[in-house]
Amino acid sequence: MNASASSIPRRPVSSGFTLLEVLLSLMIFLGYAVVLGSSYVNVLNGYDLAQRANARNEDVEFARAQLLAEPDHDKAEQGGEFDSANGRHVSWHAQIDPTQTVDLFAVAFTCEINDPSAKAPDRATENFMVLRPTWSDPTKRTTLLAAAKQQIEKLQGKVP
Repeated sequence: MNASASSIPRRPVSSGFTLLEVLLSLMIFLGYAVVLGSSYVNVLNGYDLAQRANARNEDVEFARAQLLAEPDHDKAEQGGEFDSANGRHVSWHAQIDPTQTVDLFAVAFTCEINDPSAKAPDRATENFMVLRPTWSDPTKRTTLLAAAKQQIEKLQGKVP
């Protein structure tokens, strides 16, 4: 019985991977590598974009600070320019309009940033209100104060 059992040819036991299995695993690995690589590139692009936006915001904030520090109305409206730390040239100006409230002004602020590495200049526009007594015309200020005083007296019932 032993002799006949040993005469049956046996199939050799496979101890490795087939070519198809190796190719399939390489394709899966390659797919993951492409996805991870593109994700990494997107993260780097996001960091670069955020860095440029921060530099732009710093330039706009500095220009706005120059506007708000200017005590003269005409000079503030004329604007100014400066070169930022990163080689950009920044110019700004403002349209300043008085309101019906004493010493309160509506400001349309425009800042243009020229970056040598950019194709076109970057423009930022902001609208805000500023309480600035030094920008007021003394005669208009006196007229507005008198009108406000009359309105208060009317509300208090002192003047019919």
